[in-house]
Order: sequence, then structure tokens, then C-alpha cells
Amino acid sequence: MSNYLITVNKEELQCSTNDVDSLDSILVNENTLHVLDKNSAFDVEIIHSNFLNKTITLSINGNIYDVKLEDEYDQQIKKMGLLAVTTQKLNEVKAPMPGLIVDVLVDVGQEVIEGTPLLVLSAMKMENVILAQGEGVIKSIEVKKDDAVEKGQLIIEME
Repeated sequence: MSNYLITVNKEELQCSTNDVDSLDSILVNENTLHVLDKNSAFDVEIIHSNFLNKTITLSINGNIYDVKLEDEYDQQIKKMGLLAVTTQKLNEVKAPMPGLIVDVLVDVGQEVIEGTPLLVLSAMKMENVILAQGEGVIKSIEVKKDDAVEKGQLIIEME
């Protein structure tokens, strides 16, 4: 017997395979079920499903529900913290090579996430867009357009 954690619109419910097997349901068509439970009838329509993420959107008697299903393995992985997303906090952006600042694409106080274009650096006859390697807020910009920079020089400070 497997135990499942079902999250319906952010409310968590525990369920077992026996609970599912005990439902009185009839498949009406490919996306619709008719379910009887405790002398109540429910028309269940599958609106959208994502089997990779184990999520499904259901219409039950006209009400929309977002459902996520977690089996015992998913619950164990979650309990172990293996799904925790970590983001790198960025404090300094330094010039990766000597060159000339062609354009500054951000402003002081601006929030940036990983991959945000920060500035354009011309080096060795090529223009290089320098991207944020983490997230943060621009604390100060130490260079301006047409400034020459050396490798390792601080160009943007973050907080």
C-alpha cells in the first residue's frame, strides 16, 4: 500500500492506494470522470496535466483545482531537502579581462537576477556582454562608458 501526499490549491491531504481504489468512478470519456463519494456525485474533468511535474488541473462540478501528487519517494526527497533551490548572492562584479566599457546596462538600486546583462566590455576587438552570475541589488557602479578597465578590476558592487 502506497501513501500519497496530494496538494489541492495549497491544502495538503494524505491518501493511500486503498482510498483511491474505494472511489466509485466511471470514465465518461478521455478527460472526464463521474465520481460517487459518500452519496454525492461529482463531474471531474481533466483540464491540464503535466506528468513530469506530477501536477494536474481539474474542474470538479465547475470549480477549478490545481492538484500536485507526491508519492513516497517524492516525499522522502522533499524531507531530505534535496529539492531546495539555492541562489548565489553576488557581491562584486570584476572585469574578466582588460578592455573598454562600451555601455553600462544597469542603474544603482536596480535588482538583478542571474543572467541579467550588466554592461558591455570591448576587448580584443570583440564586444562582450557581462552577465550577472547571481542575484542582488546594484549598490554602486565603479565605471562609466568609455572607461578602460584592467582584468580583475571592480566594476559593479552589489548588496
